[in-house]
Amino acid sequence: MEKEQKLQTHPSLKLMDRVRQTLSYYQYSYRTEQSYCRWIKEYIHFLGIKKVPEQRFQKEIGSFLTFLSQERKLSGASQKQALNAIVFLYKRVFDVGIDVNIEPVKTRRKLVLPVVMTKKEVQMVLSRIKGKHLLMARLLYGSGLRLMECIRLRVHNLDFKRNCIYVHPVKGSKDRKVMMPGLVKQDLFNQVETIRQIHLKDLAMGYGQVDLSNAQNLQDKAVGKEFIWQYVFPSKKRATDPRTGMIQRSHVLESGLQKAVKTAIKKTGIKKRVSCNTFRHSFATHMLENNVNIYRVKDLMGHTDIKATEVYTHVMEKNDDRILSPLDML
Repeated sequence: MEKEQKLQTHPSLKLMDRVRQTLSYYQYSYRTEQSYCRWIKEYIHFLGIKKVPEQRFQKEIGSFLTFLSQERKLSGASQKQALNAIVFLYKRVFDVGIDVNIEPVKTRRKLVLPVVMTKKEVQMVLSRIKGKHLLMARLLYGSGLRLMECIRLRVHNLDFKRNCIYVHPVKGSKDRKVMMPGLVKQDLFNQVETIRQIHLKDLAMGYGQVDLSNAQNLQDKAVGKEFIWQYVFPSKKRATDPRTGMIQRSHVLESGLQKAVKTAIKKTGIKKRVSCNTFRHSFATHMLENNVNIYRVKDLMGHTDIKATEVYTHVMEKNDDRILSPLDML
């Protein structure tokens, strides 16, 4: 097995410059870079020192995570994200082994049931969304994609012959294969052909590069001009990458779809807190209602723990309207 090549940043660089350089080297997304840098800065501020200790860290990290839980009242997810950022700092930037079995006072997790739409409500919402946003919303519901998984789809993720989509997750779990709904197959094919024409024009003007920060095992950055790496939902305009300074075409912003869904919800009059991820929650719930095996649903959702999938059993339709209240039976 080939040994992973590590980046050796120059010690004369400022700490945050070393962090950003290392994040870029390991192809972390710009959003993750911003998040990790924010947590590392908060960690340094918590320590109250100018230089982060590279050896004595176990106690300090535990105290910081406990502070986030007890004083800042942050969620367990935020606590975990902060830990991931600090582990990255020591492991990747300082090249220091770290025991992640730290036991801070953890935030208690509450069982929060997901908001789910009925099949009729899904139809009502989709009927009020138009254009590419409709295609994206159909993928969220029809394939169970997370919002950013849909936004970051690339041409090579689509397999029209096998009617499936290969998803590179945004939450660190394994890649997975999901269904390509027949209802969107032709629209997706047309979208790919539209992208092809846009890409050819970009190449003719000397551009055509896309961000490869979330692409795996890519050493040759030149492949970023190949058509298969283009985003399925590209931005209208080219922009300068804040890290490399390269002019390229990124994916659309998620805010466009979020606004389209919000507008559609208002038009339907649905009184639920519906967001883009509600489509994904509805996908899982409706699959279980259709008697699809829960372990198959787990795989389609990309869950690592079956407990995450079991949450949807609490919001399934269970014909409770046929059960009489004891009061009505007196």
